[in-house]
Amino acid sequence: MRFADLLATHDLAFVVLDTLRYDVAATELAAGRTPNLAALLPGGRWERRHAPASFTYPSHHAMFAGFLPTPAEPGRHPRLFAADFPGAATAGEDTWVFPEATVVEALAARGHRTLCVGGVGFFNKQTALGRVLPGLFEESHWAPETGVTDPDAFANQIAVLAERLAGDDPRPRFVFVDVPTLHQPNHFHLDGVASTPETRPPDTLASHAAALRHVDAHLPALVDVLTSGPRPVFTILCSDHGTAYGDDGHSGHRLGHEVVWTVPYAQFTLEKP
Repeated sequence: MRFADLLATHDLAFVVLDTLRYDVAATELAAGRTPNLAALLPGGRWERRHAPASFTYPSHHAMFAGFLPTPAEPGRHPRLFAADFPGAATAGEDTWVFPEATVVEALAARGHRTLCVGGVGFFNKQTALGRVLPGLFEESHWAPETGVTDPDAFANQIAVLAERLAGDDPRPRFVFVDVPTLHQPNHFHLDGVASTPETRPPDTLASHAAALRHVDAHLPALVDVLTSGPRPVFTILCSDHGTAYGDDGHSGHRLGHEVVWTVPYAQFTLEKP
């Protein structure tokens, strides 16, 4: 089904597992340590793609304009949706092309309720820069409890969604969640790791993987909230970029390493139970 055909019949959800590396996601899945993801992903596997940028701010700008992570195989890959742009080479006959700058604004113009629950600092609304991305939405939410420093951020985000979606707004929904759990700091997701500001242990690939398992454990609650409306939910689930933990001497992101550019991607439909 073309994306444009979904607009009249489906709710839409876009969930970004901010900073999740493809190799970690694929390894945890293959080892059976993310069973809830395995049940959701088409064919029980992640698709390997390349991120449109190397850190959150430009990556989200690109994705909202239709430049979702690109399949890693060579070729011209038509996009699901795209902001109108002369000479766009990947807007195919099945691509939903809109005149607005972002899919958020395009959906709002066509009657969708647009709701954002932010995670990392680019969604915190505390500065002019932190208001740009959430400002695209009709309704946006962020608090320290949904940010990167709270170990229970994802559960808190789900609670915000549950409260906001409990009303009787009849409009189709576009729900966006930026999940901060994989982003640093994530050391506290390893069992037995305690810290204070003075004794914070380092984040590692192991704690990154533990953070993904934490997200996986809460996914059923997110699915319950997303499917609380009367419509099926077309869902995009992906990372916006990865991050380095000493790979070839690199740490963090906003750099051009393979582990930063390679991300997991999936799209699927959630049906109401």
